[in-house]
Amino acid sequence: MKKAFNIIWIVSAFLAVFYSCSKDKDDSGKLLKQLVEVSADGTSETTDFSYNGNEIKSIDGTKQRTEFSYMDGLITKVIVLDKATAVSSTIEYSYLRGQLLSAKSLNNYIINYTPNSDGSIAYEKLDLKAGNQDVKICHGILYFKNKNLIKDARTFDSAPSGVTLTYSISFEYDSKNNPFHSVLGYEKLLDQNDIISANNSLISVVTNTSAKNDQITSSANFYKSTFKYDEDGYPTEKISESAMPVEGNSDYVKSQYFY
Repeated sequence: MKKAFNIIWIVSAFLAVFYSCSKDKDDSGKLLKQLVEVSADGTSETTDFSYNGNEIKSIDGTKQRTEFSYMDGLITKVIVLDKATAVSSTIEYSYLRGQLLSAKSLNNYIINYTPNSDGSIAYEKLDLKAGNQDVKICHGILYFKNKNLIKDARTFDSAPSGVTLTYSISFEYDSKNNPFHSVLGYEKLLDQNDIISANNSLISVVTNTSAKNDQITSSANFYKSTFKYDEDGYPTEKISESAMPVEGNSDYVKSQYFY
């Protein structure tokens, strides 16, 4: 009887450990190690990703290298090095109780964020290069649904007098896993567009509108992506294509994901 009890205890302990490990794996998700992009003309670019646990350390591509700094599980600084010019730019992120307050590009611009009661987030972008006075470049609202950024609508305050310029981009998603959502703190970076979303963008629509003296001019560009996935629902391949080709040329990029 004692022997049977011991066997049951060992099996129970094993199942508990197995469940715990499985749960940890599901919570953390897969991390993207390499991305290979091939354009329509056959040229390719390889980007490598390095991590410390599930904190991203760097993104090293053909044209630029990006390094990340963390504090308390939040990304606080991003340094981007242009490999061709050897010029680097720095963006600093500040938070309040885990909510992004601002993204500041040193000596360039700052974006301030304010959460709304409906779950959307208002923002304003200020030019820091205009002497001692900060000049508003634009203001807008980010809209979210199911942990996905579904729309960014903005108005340009720097437009000429009497002219109203607006811009919007909207997204439609699949139900699969966006690998960047597995990176600790990445979903907080509100200046990174749809890459912060939980799922992968299938369709995006960019609309630009200009209004002056009751005359409105508007243009829209449509972009679509198709994916292949692995058994865990992470993308292994993406074909990005413009749905409205320019001058008859359908520009596309084939992306391959490696974990």
